[in-house]
Amino acid sequence: MGKPSINFFTEDTNYNLKKKTILKDWLKSAIAAEGYSLQELNFILCSDEYLLRMNQDYLNHDTYTDVITFDNSEELKTIVGDIFISIERIKENAATFKHTVEHELSRVMIHGALHLLGYKDKSKAEKLKMTEKEDHYLSLLFNA
Repeated sequence: MGKPSINFFTEDTNYNLKKKTILKDWLKSAIAAEGYSLQELNFILCSDEYLLRMNQDYLNHDTYTDVITFDNSEELKTIVGDIFISIERIKENAATFKHTVEHELSRVMIHGALHLLGYKDKSKAEKLKMTEKEDHYLSLLFNA
């Protein structure tokens, strides 16, 4: 087993992610705070069309979305996963919610990580709990 890693990739977009080291440290501390062990976490920043095809091919959903998370872990409390994020959705949502693109992207990154940490967002109560967790971790990133 190799060293724990968080990696960033792009597919079908030329978005230039800034502050990668800060984001990696922030995500690693969130994972540790939740009592999980990080093995490998990949963020793939992509276009709307790329993520739509993934949503259709893997989840049978014919809708645009901002994030899709794949949990590849084989052991409990261990993080091995891929999180695909549409940069176009992020930019649109940032404008809608009057956030910076960096803030919205960070929210979606922690949202995807929270799914890998066992949080769900299907019910109203689950969504509320997840949003509280997102807000908590975002406050650690942006108010540090």
